[in-house]
Parts: sequence; structure tokens; C-alpha cells
Amino acid sequence: MPTKSNRMNKIDEELKKEIGSIISTELKNPHLTGLISVSSVKTTPDLKYAKVFVTMIGEKSKKENLAILKQSSGHIRSLIARRINLRNTPELIFQFDESLEYGTKIDQILKDISKDWKKEN
Repeated sequence: MPTKSNRMNKIDEELKKEIGSIISTELKNPHLTGLISVSSVKTTPDLKYAKVFVTMIGEKSKKENLAILKQSSGHIRSLIARRINLRNTPELIFQFDESLEYGTKIDQILKDISKDWKKEN
């Protein structure tokens, strides 16, 4: 698989910054709970689609938050179209980024192994 161009990386970073800003300051939905941050954005080379990976801390329901973000994707997309000058504004596909939880789980396993090892030696 070819590596992404510098231009695509810049577009991904700009989208990440703008979407994060929109979610935290402009998305007014009382059912959106917890702290939601955009961890990364992966845009297709033709700029038709952008996968937006989000992490959530202190949320009541990840599924509910993700559903709200998906419902709001058209509104978020229109705000992005006004802020970022692209020929095509990509359709946003929100996905939950499980890498944070995965990392926490691995960290806990390593701590448990370390405790067990210290007990044995």
C-alpha cells in the first residue's frame, strides 16, 4: 500500500482539528455526554470519504454518542465546507477508536504480570 502524500496528511490533520473544534464548541445536543475528542482522520485520496475516529471519556453510552455524531455528520460537513477550502468536502464516517481502551487493557495486564512476577521472586 502506498504511503500517504504530505498533502493528504495535512488535509487529515486540518479535518481532525476542525471536527474536534466543532464537536466540542458548536454541536449543541443535550444527549451528547462525556468528553469526545477526534483521535485521527483518514481521508480517501479522492476526498469523497473521511473516517473520523473518536475517543470518549466519561460518556454514558458510546453507541448513543456515536449515533448522535452520525446524525450530525451532515451539519458538521457543511460547517467544514465553509472553513476548509477543498474541491470536495468528504462525507464523514464516524467510528469509535478503540486503541485507547486497548492500550489501557494492555497496561493493566502488564501491571498484573509484574505484580505476579514480584511475588514469585
